[in-house]
Amino acid sequence: MAVNNRYLYSDITDKVIGAASKVHKELGPGLVEKLYQRALKIELSKKGVNAEREKRINMRYNGVNIGFDKVDFDAENKVLVEIKAVSELSEIHRAQMISYLKSSGRRVGLLINFGMIRLELKRIIV
Repeated sequence: MAVNNRYLYSDITDKVIGAASKVHKELGPGLVEKLYQRALKIELSKKGVNAEREKRINMRYNGVNIGFDKVDFDAENKVLVEIKAVSELSEIHRAQMISYLKSSGRRVGLLINFGMIRLELKRIIV
């Protein structure tokens, strides 16, 4: 019996990762997040990925809306994508994505760090 090694929404995440790799190869590290975000939007569009930029997410406390935050992308209304341009991803970045996923009701998120010599990626599933 064959084992399916595919992840939830891997069709979308594979395209996002491919687009991010292309952006990182072209621009390299050292720029501000907004520039990577704009370039990634261009590449996602080329790959046919519907990705809403700076998606507002209502944050809740005890079931009460306490305001909103923004995630960099909501790809196909299924995968949240958060971009960083830092020396390394930390637990606070992971915790932020988990909060976004829980508040949005989504299950899959990608943290993408353009700030290193090699593109850093973390897939987060709740």
